[in-house]
Amino acid sequence: MDLHAELKAALEAVAEPGRAGPMQAYMRDQFVFLGVAAPQRRLAARGLVAGLQGIGADALLEHAQLLWQQPEREYQHVALDMLALHRRQLGIEHLPALLGLARQRAWWDSVDGMAGIVGEVLQAEQQRGGDGHAHMEGALRHEDFWLRRIAMLHQLGWRADTDAAWLFGAALALAHEDEFFIRKAIGWALRDYARHAPEAVTAFADAHRQQLSALSYREALKHQPR
Repeated sequence: MDLHAELKAALEAVAEPGRAGPMQAYMRDQFVFLGVAAPQRRLAARGLVAGLQGIGADALLEHAQLLWQQPEREYQHVALDMLALHRRQLGIEHLPALLGLARQRAWWDSVDGMAGIVGEVLQAEQQRGGDGHAHMEGALRHEDFWLRRIAMLHQLGWRADTDAAWLFGAALALAHEDEFFIRKAIGWALRDYARHAPEAVTAFADAHRQQLSALSYREALKHQPR
């Protein structure tokens, strides 16, 4: 099976060229699109992606890199779908490759998708008794703000598994930044944890209101009664 040739044929078969322009505009004209909406993309690629079960992390990452090099943005989304589906084949040792991939053609859609995959890998490591967060310290202080965003967001959805001390520490470490995508990430991560521990998030946000940006503070408490 030539995976990439078959993926190309599958996506082009469901592409709606009229969608491509608006999709490109939504991404501020940074990428070109075939014009395939997310549900149709997942349906078209599902069988091909599912067939990669058991091929191993190295092969998965090789396929992801090839997809990342394609000009149309849908291929990067297929790569993320593939890595997410087969995330149990990935381990801590593959984080550098995942983070390296995230830095290529980076924008919020691919970065946030990769944050979820990285988070799954790290959560599995934590559950095995390892220190998954230790692998995020470098990302939290990296010169590339997209990696800092991944570090801030990697615990999304962890609920009871969330390391609150790490979360709050990361929020404070990044609180001084002017970058919109960092400020938004801080608020998003805090708001997500507030679904599990609303009192803790409210106490943290109020105690550090002067350090947090107005955007981060507002997003953190967006669904909290005031």
